[in-house]
Amino acid sequence: MWEVAVAALHDDVLDALGRRIVSGDLAAGTVLTLDDIDTEYDVSRSVSREAVRVLGSMGMVASRRRVGLTVQPRTAWQVFDPRLIRWRLDSDDRSAQLQSLGELRSGFEPVAAALAASRATPEQCGALTTAVGDMVVHGRAGDLEAFLAADIVFHRLLLQASGNEMLAALDGVVAEVLSGRTHHHLMPAHPKDEAIDLHVEVARAVRAGDAAAARAAMEAIISEATGAVAEDSTTLGGDGEHA
Repeated sequence: MWEVAVAALHDDVLDALGRRIVSGDLAAGTVLTLDDIDTEYDVSRSVSREAVRVLGSMGMVASRRRVGLTVQPRTAWQVFDPRLIRWRLDSDDRSAQLQSLGELRSGFEPVAAALAASRATPEQCGALTTAVGDMVVHGRAGDLEAFLAADIVFHRLLLQASGNEMLAALDGVVAEVLSGRTHHHLMPAHPKDEAIDLHVEVARAVRAGDAAAARAAMEAIISEATGAVAEDSTTLGGDGEHA
């Protein structure tokens, strides 16, 4: 139980500091010390040190002898880290982050779909079909959390089925995009049938070994999602569709 409590404290401090850096409350160049963190968050040195270690691995702070911990500019951040993506989606930077992530996805998910069409195993094809079926059921029921879980599984399976370990390693990035849009109420009560149908087309094309069709369907998914993000940036709580 003690280890669990310490881990929870570490997560709380890490989350608080990360969000403050992302929001600009702790601007680039700001100097912190472990003593400052211990006092402000009422935690032990081991907790503050571990939180700072993680922030350092993310490029958000740098430790310098006789100076302390200096908040780093955005250009130094490890922008693919899912935690950093989550913090940015929770900030005023949300629209820009969603647009940036949409552009990133357009560069790798269609490629992954095409590769999956030639490399997916029968078991992976079956799992993709199951995930799509779950999306249909939960979408019709309006259970957005269950729909989200199935959607994340679908995209993770697709990246894994590409047979490229570097593409597969981007599953956390996609999961944060999908989670962020749901948790920030950028989804309609019932996901659009057209969006789900595109996922069905990807699964069908992968199963048929049709790389061109798989790529085209995934491109359509990303295009639809990007368009929804553009609408959301001008109308609060707009009709954003989950991809």
